[in-house]
Amino acid sequence: MQPFHLAFPVTNLETARAFYGGVLGCPEGRSSADWVDFNFYGHQIVAHLCVSMDASSARSEVDGHGVPVRHFGLVLSMPDWEALSSKLKALGTKFIIEPYTRFKGEPGEQATLFFLDPFGNVIEFKAFQNPSSLFAK
Repeated sequence: MQPFHLAFPVTNLETARAFYGGVLGCPEGRSSADWVDFNFYGHQIVAHLCVSMDASSARSEVDGHGVPVRHFGLVLSMPDWEALSSKLKALGTKFIIEPYTRFKGEPGEQATLFFLDPFGNVIEFKAFQNPSSLFAK
């Protein structure tokens, strides 16, 4: 599988380093005065310095929750998801959608959680007990 690349806006690179590097444990790659690469579980994400954020409030109804349409994230193994969920709770993270299992008993059953980075970018982490059900209908 090839890694994905995602660029996203931030208003402060040091805060981005503290959050993505410190809280989420993503090693830093290349950088400049205007951007920083992070290794997001083997994928390349790039925090680009912007003067302001243009946040969208668009939501989509998924399993009884208003999921922010503009978001990015990663599918983790269940043990890694559980560890990250526990870490985020211990840090007092304010979740948009608290960690829970959605689509219980249905194809695509998954653990999920949503939260904001310090710049208002929405991040989702999810996990499947059976990874082969990622694209199950």
